Amino acid sequence: MSRKSFRFVSLLLASLSLLIAAPLAADEFRSPSLTALRVDWRAALDQLRGEIKSHPQIAGDFIFAPRRSVPRYDPRAMPALVQLNAISSRFFTGIARSPVPVLLPFDAAAYLEAERSGAPATLALSRYQADFNPVDMFDAGPAGYSATFSFEPGAGEGMPSRVFARPVEVQITGSALVYDIADPAGGKSEPVKPLATTYPDLRRFIREGYVRYAFTRFGVAYVVSIQCLDSVARPRRLACKEAYPVAERFLKALRVAGGQRMRPLMDIASNIIDRPADRSADFSYRPSGDIIPNTGYRKQGGHPDPMAYAQIRFPLEKAPAFVRSQSYGKRDKSEGPTAYPWRDNFCESRSFEVWQCGGGYGHQGEDIRAADCPPPGERREPCDPKQRAIVAVRDAIVIRGARDQAATLQVNSRTEHIRFRYMHMNPHAMNADGLVNGRLVTEGEKIGVVSNYLDRPAGTSLHLHFDVQVFTRDGWIWVSPYVTLVSAYERLIRARGREIAPEIAGGPQPVAHALPGDVIKPDLREGSGGEDN
Repeated sequence: MSRKSFRFVSLLLASLSLLIAAPLAADEFRSPSLTALRVDWRAALDQLRGEIKSHPQIAGDFIFAPRRSVPRYDPRAMPALVQLNAISSRFFTGIARSPVPVLLPFDAAAYLEAERSGAPATLALSRYQADFNPVDMFDAGPAGYSATFSFEPGAGEGMPSRVFARPVEVQITGSALVYDIADPAGGKSEPVKPLATTYPDLRRFIREGYVRYAFTRFGVAYVVSIQCLDSVARPRRLACKEAYPVAERFLKALRVAGGQRMRPLMDIASNIIDRPADRSADFSYRPSGDIIPNTGYRKQGGHPDPMAYAQIRFPLEKAPAFVRSQSYGKRDKSEGPTAYPWRDNFCESRSFEVWQCGGGYGHQGEDIRAADCPPPGERREPCDPKQRAIVAVRDAIVIRGARDQAATLQVNSRTEHIRFRYMHMNPHAMNADGLVNGRLVTEGEKIGVVSNYLDRPAGTSLHLHFDVQVFTRDGWIWVSPYVTLVSAYERLIRARGREIAPEIAGGPQPVAHALPGDVIKPDLREGSGGEDN
C-alpha cells in the first residue's frame, strides 16, 4: 500500500471511529438491528433423509443427490425438497416460500405412504400430525414461517385426563431473522431433560403469558409456545404446568415438512431515522418512558426506548390524533385525553406480563385517540366520532380469530419479521368487512373504525390500542411502539414534532394499586372510558 493510500485509509478509519463514538442526540430515533442466521440445509436434508428411510415403500421416490450443474440457489438443486413441498403444500399453502426448514408435526412421508397404499381420501389428517389439527394460520415468507395448531380436549393417549373448556393452541415460528433488543429477561430458562437428546439446546421458560420452548436447529431459531397461566389451573384457563405435556408432545412430533433454499439474508445494522425538516407548530410529545407518575406497576417508572421498530403508516387515517392513557386519563386533567403533548403509556400498570417494563408488568402497547369532532360550522367536513377510520400500517397478512376484538398484521420480509396488533374494534364489524384470518391487506387500506369494544360494546372509551411484537431468540416479544408512532405521525403530518422535558412530580401523586391486576378505572361520567388492555 502506498503512503498516500495508507494516509487516506487512516483518515477514513479515524472519521468512522468519531461517528461511532458520537452519542445519539436525545431526540433522535434509531431503527432496530437484526441478525441474519445462516441456514444449514445440508443438515436439514440429512434429517429428512432419515425420516423418509423409515418408510421404505416411498423412500425410492425422493432424490437427494444435489445437481452440481445448476446454480447454487436454484430449487432444482435440492429435488427432495421440491418433492416434499409438493406434498405439504396441499395443506400448508405457500410452504416453499420459507427460506428455513419448516418444522411441523406432520409426517409427510407416512401420509404419502398411506396414500400410495390406497388409504381412503377421507382418512383423518390428524393421524399424521400426532393428533394436532392445523388452525387456519400458516404464513411462510422471506424471513421464515409461523403456524398454529390445536390439540382437542381428550385427544392423545397418555395425555393429562383433565378436559379443558377449549382446544389448546400451539404456535411455532422458525425465523432466519432475529431482532437484537435490550432484553432484561433474555436467555433465562430451564432445560428439558427428556428432550435433551433430540434438542440439545432446548430451553423452557414462561414469559409474557406463554410457556415457550426455544431451540436452534439447522442454524435457525425456532420457538414453540402455548398461552397459559403461571399459577394454579382455573376452570377455563390452562395452567402452564398443564401445557408442558402438550408442548412436548408437539416437539416430539416435529418433522421437516418443507421450505426452500434461497439467497442468504443479510445482517441489518441500526441507523438513525430520517425525520421531516420542517417543524410542526402544534405537535409535541413527552419522551419515551415518561409515563404519568406512579402509574407503573408498584410505582415503577416507564421504559425509555428510542427505537422506531418499523417505518409504518400511522394507524389512524387522519390527524390530529393523540397517544394518551385511557385508564389513568383523569390524573392528567391539565392536558386532557385529546391534546398535545403525547404521553407514553406502554408501561402503565396492567395484569399483562411485559418484560421490557419494570417489575415485569405493563400495558403492552399504546392508547391512541382521534380528535374530538369540532363544532359544526361553515366549510367543515362532516364528522362522526364513531366513524374515524383505522388503516393498515403496512402490507401484511391478518392473524385473527373469528370472535377476537383484536387483529394482528404480520410482516414477513427479507428485512423484517414483526407484528402489529389493533384492539377494541367490534369483531362482528370486522367479520362483516372480511378482516379475517389469512387476508392480505395493503398499507393505508381502511380496516375498521375507532371503537370501544372490550368483551362487549361500550366496554371502554372510543380509542385504538396499538402494539408491536418482534421475533427474538425467546420468541415474539412486546416492545414499546411509542417512538414508532411518533415517527409515523411526523410522516403523516409532514412535520417534525417537539420533544418537551419529562414531567417532574411537584407533590404527592396518586399511587396505583400494588397488584398488577388492579387497574385504576376512570370515572365514566368524566368521559375518559373504562378499563383498557
